[in-house]
Amino acid sequence: MKQFKMSALVLALTSIAAGSAMAQSSKTNAWEGAYGQIGVGFGIFTPSISNGKAVAPAPYSAANITTSASSVNNVNTGLANLALGYNFGINQSYILGLGATYYPGASSSATGVLNSTVAAPYGAFSSSTTATYNVKNLFSIVLTPGYVIDKDKLAYAKLGYTGATIGLSAPSIPYTTTNLTGWTLGLGYKQILTGSIYAFGEVNYAAYGNKGVATITSSSGAVLSGMSAKGTGTDILVGVGYRF
Repeated sequence: MKQFKMSALVLALTSIAAGSAMAQSSKTNAWEGAYGQIGVGFGIFTPSISNGKAVAPAPYSAANITTSASSVNNVNTGLANLALGYNFGINQSYILGLGATYYPGASSSATGVLNSTVAAPYGAFSSSTTATYNVKNLFSIVLTPGYVIDKDKLAYAKLGYTGATIGLSAPSIPYTTTNLTGWTLGLGYKQILTGSIYAFGEVNYAAYGNKGVATITSSSGAVLSGMSAKGTGTDILVGVGYRF
């Protein structure tokens, strides 16, 4: 009986090993299959905020007040990146991958000036306040066509959908968020270090379309509305990954 159980165990292990070997040998090329990776790098986000309007509390509620942004600085920040994906083998030289990426945490903060201008007959004057903003919840879902240089080297491109959250606050304005979406593209290279572990480097660009900023009520009771935000972002990443 013990000999029978041992024979069955050996047969099972042999079958598993053979199945794994067949799965490896059935791949179209060495880069076909699932992967996971982590990267670190540097990113720049350049925002653009359109003009809007404001309604002041009584007795100035009928006043014509316009709002605008000026001297808005870029966000320059260190960042980290997590990605998972799967590469489908087209032939020995090409793959087409599908990947998802998330950048945990929030970026460094940058500043800009929010201006309000009040027209006659309430006496033409203007005021301004310095606001702070950052970028967080950055993600992308991309297609990654790639060229298999050899079993240890892969060059690839990225094209897909991206999103991010912009957080804004000022001394007289509570923290307010706006979700932006757009498209992203990039270029990258992967190099096997040992076994299934690889190093990679890539550069990514994203463009976020116009999105209305949520209505904001300041501490003075003024209601700001009608502004919209958009922006572009670029990052450079290096990191390591595992090819399953």
